[in-house]
Amino acid sequence: MKYAILRLPDVLKARGRSKTSHYEDIEAGLFTKPVPLGGHAVGWPEYEVEAINAARIAGKTEPEIVALVTRLEAARASAA
Repeated sequence: MKYAILRLPDVLKARGRSKTSHYEDIEAGLFTKPVPLGGHAVGWPEYEVEAINAARIAGKTEPEIVALVTRLEAARASAA
């Protein structure tokens, strides 16, 4: 599993989405919430970005992606 933290420009590039669309996806539960890095800095675990992209490529439905996002966010608590 990759534990690198990607900052917003890298996430947007990997997703092919605009900043507005990215944050709309977060609000809709279609993408994980950012991880605070200190100060105002945030990022996303690389493995989460890859998992969500893979689900989209595989043609998963929005409800399936919401379920994936829920699982990924729940896994954060047990990762420590």
